[in-house]
Amino acid sequence: MSRSSGTTVNPPFVSRSAFDALTIDEVEDSEDEQQEEETPQTQVTSTENTKPSKSQIKKAQKQARTERRKQLKASSKAGTADSSPRHTPSPEESIARTAEAAADVSPLPISHIASGSKLTTEPRQEPVPQLEVSEPSLPGPAIDGDVEHVNVTEQNSTLHPLQSKLLEDEGQSVSKPDVEQALKSEPDPQEVERTKKRQSILTRTLWTFIMIGGFVALLLMGHVYMIMLAMLCQTIVYREVTALFSLKSHASESGETENKGKKDPWSKTLNWYFFAVTNYFLYGESIIYYFKHVIFSDGQLLPFATNHRIISFTLYTIGFVGFVMSLRRGFLKQQFGLFCWVHMSLLLIVVSGHFIVNNILEGMIWFWVPASLVICNDIFAYVWGMTVGRTPLIKLSPKKTVEGFVGAFWSTLLFSVLWGSYFMRFNYMICPVHDLGVSAWSNVQCTPNPVFVWKVWQIWSPLRVFLSQLLGKSVTVIPYAPYQLHLLVFAVFASLVAPFGGFFASGFKRAFNIKDFGHSIPGHGGMTDRMDCQFLMGVFTYVYYSSLIREHHVSVGSILQMIVSGLTVNEQLELMKDLRRYMQGQGITIE
Repeated sequence: MSRSSGTTVNPPFVSRSAFDALTIDEVEDSEDEQQEEETPQTQVTSTENTKPSKSQIKKAQKQARTERRKQLKASSKAGTADSSPRHTPSPEESIARTAEAAADVSPLPISHIASGSKLTTEPRQEPVPQLEVSEPSLPGPAIDGDVEHVNVTEQNSTLHPLQSKLLEDEGQSVSKPDVEQALKSEPDPQEVERTKKRQSILTRTLWTFIMIGGFVALLLMGHVYMIMLAMLCQTIVYREVTALFSLKSHASESGETENKGKKDPWSKTLNWYFFAVTNYFLYGESIIYYFKHVIFSDGQLLPFATNHRIISFTLYTIGFVGFVMSLRRGFLKQQFGLFCWVHMSLLLIVVSGHFIVNNILEGMIWFWVPASLVICNDIFAYVWGMTVGRTPLIKLSPKKTVEGFVGAFWSTLLFSVLWGSYFMRFNYMICPVHDLGVSAWSNVQCTPNPVFVWKVWQIWSPLRVFLSQLLGKSVTVIPYAPYQLHLLVFAVFASLVAPFGGFFASGFKRAFNIKDFGHSIPGHGGMTDRMDCQFLMGVFTYVYYSSLIREHHVSVGSILQMIVSGLTVNEQLELMKDLRRYMQGQGITIE
């Protein structure tokens, strides 16, 4: 834009009212502009000018600004997608450019009006001007051009510096190919979803190998580390499950408005207190049972061993009294609900974890193989379901299929015999624990349970003949170990019953409208999502083993427990004299 210079005489200008209508103050803020849009001004009727009415000018301005905003949005998208670097004006440059544009706007000359012409008082009905970003805003000789110049100038005064730079430096309008390019540059939602799925699979696979590697490492390090792992898992599961029950005040229902929005300060403390007391009782029982020869021979531990149950009950009573003392109006219903919730969690989680620890102490194989069968069944169910799965199995888990369930059953049966037969060869796996300091590299010796002793089965005569002809050699017996038959029972339970622990957890999550119990394991959700079937399998293994496989025989620890807890000191001294006399009679000298 440039001003008229030289010796030429400036033409006369229109009236003051026309000047106020056509000129725009460049430095007015956006708030004043919005107020001007919302409150239409009173139209000024003049007999000295010929131009559109102010209402038409306002309407044209508003429509032009709307169109400009749409074009600027598309232009900003195209600028974002374009990889070529662009210069962003600094605030100083923006202010300088705005001041220059304001200086270039001059009052409208009327040199185009003939001297003999008359101005009509009626406004001309002219079409609403359509603005293009590519057209420069220069004052023109016609009123139409003036209206357009006013609109563009007003719009540019409210633009962001970056948008003004795009319009002034490029001087290009937003073309259709630019819009299409901007749309194409946007990521495809399906591609984004596939990328997320691949990333999730990668994370899940990575952490699967990390868990398996850590599990095997702890297994080789010894029984103590496996017990610590079991206790850590049950602690995390307990925290995830109890966290679902948030204790909030329902004061509005009970009328206690002063407690509204508050929380019971003792709820979390009592939760963990009952958890600690339950663990003390259960694991104390296990230590006393499996390490009698250590506990009852130590005078400092003897009082705790002989009074373990009364101590445990006293601690529980203290927690119960504390719970009753913490009851408050406005929280009663929630507090009793939490009390029941905690005891249910203790029964399903801590008691199950206690049985799993007992399996470890009875022999590592009674923990390792059943846990492996559950993992194997889960993997084969996924593989068979992905390949041939068509029929849904249960509504609680829509991704489970009948084909995957059946295929995993037969696969787990075969895997159980091969997997268990391999690990039953190692004493470290089959021997009950007597020393917590042993590891896989220790020389562990014990009398194996009869189920691990190999036997032979005499083949029925007609079947013997058939097998001999079929194989081309004489086959009369088939070697087997009774443990292999028990493996089939474990495989059946792991395939047909243990998955319902997972279905139970799925229903649990649906009841609380959550996807996972937590985020303890990346890619796998919470610890509860991985241990739902293991708890059920661990309880079954312990009950099955203690009922059908464990040998009940007299041990040194059991005799020592009877002596310490059932005989007086004088009777114990008399027993020692009689035992020394017996040993000397057998030719054994006792110093």
